[in-house]
Amino acid sequence: MAHVASDFNHESSPVVEFGFLLAPKFSMLALSGVLEPLRMANRLAGRDLYRWSLLSIDDAPVVASNDIKFAPTSSLEELPRLDTLIVVASIDTAEYCTPRVLQWLRQLAAQGVNIGATSTGSLVLARAGLLDGYRCTIHWENLEGFREEFPRVNATGELYEIDGKRLTCSGGSAGLDMMMNLMAVRHGHALAAGVAEQCIHPEVRKSQASQRLSLRGRFNVCNGPLFDAIDCMERHLEDTLDCAQVARQIGLSERHMNRLFRTHLTTTPARFYLGLRLDRARTLLQQTVMSVLEVSVACGFASSSHFIRCYRARFDRTPASEHGAAALKSSLPRETP
Repeated sequence: MAHVASDFNHESSPVVEFGFLLAPKFSMLALSGVLEPLRMANRLAGRDLYRWSLLSIDDAPVVASNDIKFAPTSSLEELPRLDTLIVVASIDTAEYCTPRVLQWLRQLAAQGVNIGATSTGSLVLARAGLLDGYRCTIHWENLEGFREEFPRVNATGELYEIDGKRLTCSGGSAGLDMMMNLMAVRHGHALAAGVAEQCIHPEVRKSQASQRLSLRGRFNVCNGPLFDAIDCMERHLEDTLDCAQVARQIGLSERHMNRLFRTHLTTTPARFYLGLRLDRARTLLQQTVMSVLEVSVACGFASSSHFIRCYRARFDRTPASEHGAAALKSSLPRETP
C-alpha cells in the first residue's frame, strides 16, 4: 500500500509523542492494541507521525501477564516531552497504585499531558484522582466494583471513552479502535481506515459497541425467545423475578420457557438464573469491599445464610474467603490530589 502515503498531506503537523507506562502483569494484547496502530500509521504516511516510549516507574524491565519481559526504551528522567501517557495494565493493578506512581501521573496531568489507560489501568488513574468528573471505561469484569469504589467518576461500559484530556479503553482490541479514532480526528478518516485494513479489522468500531460477546456468541445458541429470557434475567439480578414472571415478560408460557432452557442449555430457567446471580456476587466480592450481607442483597437473596449455602455449592468456597481477598486489595494506598 505504498500509494497511501500520498493521501496524507500533513508535512507541517508535529510528531505526536506517546508514552506507555507498563504495569507489572500488563496485557500484551492491550499494549499491541494501542502501540501497533501508531507504527502502521507511520508506515502508511511515509514519515513519522507518531513516536513512542515504553516506560516503567523504576526504569527496570517489566514482566507481562504472559511472562515475557519488556525493557523500557526510555528512563523517566530522559523522557521527551509527552503529548499522551497511557497506563497499560491487566492483572493485580490495585497493587500498582503506589504513592510514587500516583504522584508521577498527577505531575504529568498538571503539565497538560493527555492521560489514558487500557483495561484496569483506569483504576490507577482513578486512585490518583485524575478521573473525577470525567467519563471513563474499564474492562466489563471490573465495572461494578469500579463504580462502587469511585462514585465521583462517570464510569461507563463503553468500548472506549475520550473525554477532554482523558482517554480510556476497556482493554484487548478496544485500544485499536480508540487509537484509530484519535488518528481520524488528527489526520483524517483515510489514515484510520488504512490502519484498520492493515490490521484486518473490518471497521473502526464506535465507542458504544459492546465490550462483550452477543448472547449468541456467549452461549452458542440461536433462539430469540431464549435470548429474551436471559436478557430479562440479567436486567433483574437484584430485584429478582420468579420464572413465571420472566415468562410473562417475554410473552411465553412457563412450560415453553422451561423447554427452551432444557433443549438449548441443558438446565432449568431457575438454575440458570441462580448461576447468573452467583456469578455477579463473585465479581462484587472480588472487586469491592461490600460485606457478604450487602452482596447477598445486591444479588437478590432473601437471607445471607441462603446465599452462603448457594455460593459454597457453586464455587466450593465461602463468600467470606472471596471477600477477604478484596478487602486486602482495598487496603492499598489511595491518595487524593
